[in-house]
Amino acid sequence: MYKYEEPSLFSGRRGAAFIAVIILHIGIVWAFYTGLAGKLVQKIIPPVEIAQIDKQKEVDKPPPPPPKLEEIKPFVPPPEFVDIQAPQVETTAITQTTQVNRPPPPVAAAAPKPGTPIKQDPRHPLRIGEDYYPDASKRANEEGRCVVLMTVSADGKITNESIQTSSGFPRLDEACLKGVHGQRMLPATEEGKPVEKTVSIPIVWKLTGK
Repeated sequence: MYKYEEPSLFSGRRGAAFIAVIILHIGIVWAFYTGLAGKLVQKIIPPVEIAQIDKQKEVDKPPPPPPKLEEIKPFVPPPEFVDIQAPQVETTAITQTTQVNRPPPPVAAAAPKPGTPIKQDPRHPLRIGEDYYPDASKRANEEGRCVVLMTVSADGKITNESIQTSSGFPRLDEACLKGVHGQRMLPATEEGKPVEKTVSIPIVWKLTGK
């Protein structure tokens, strides 16, 4: 008796095709594990290189010049000249004259009153001369002339004596002052009356034994 059996999955062409598909899948899996697939992909699709492109720098441009504004000048009307003649006013004022002040005429000096000058008093001679010559000045051969300014009161007393012109030697100047200090002279007179006056007298110191 004939018995029907279902054909096997691996029999015939169908089975061969199925086995080929299985082997292909096994090869692909093995290729992924071994990196063969990655190399194939790199050869087929080259890697993409990304390069950074520098952005062109913007050049600073100078700002545009401001628009020129037309200067508007205000309208100034020309001045009007009006010829106005001032009326002439008659005046009776007298023109002022400048007076030049002239100096007064010189006053004539008063005539000196009659009198007598200061004189030496014989009863009170001055302590000057050879007897009062300083010894140090004699040894140093000091000689000179001094002028003594002094005041003689109305009673004849000498006051306020001072050296008007120096002899050039301090010792001789000091001898001049000592020679008149405290001494008396005949006072000056005016109209017969004694008056106080200031007078300058010269005193000479000179060595006579040279």
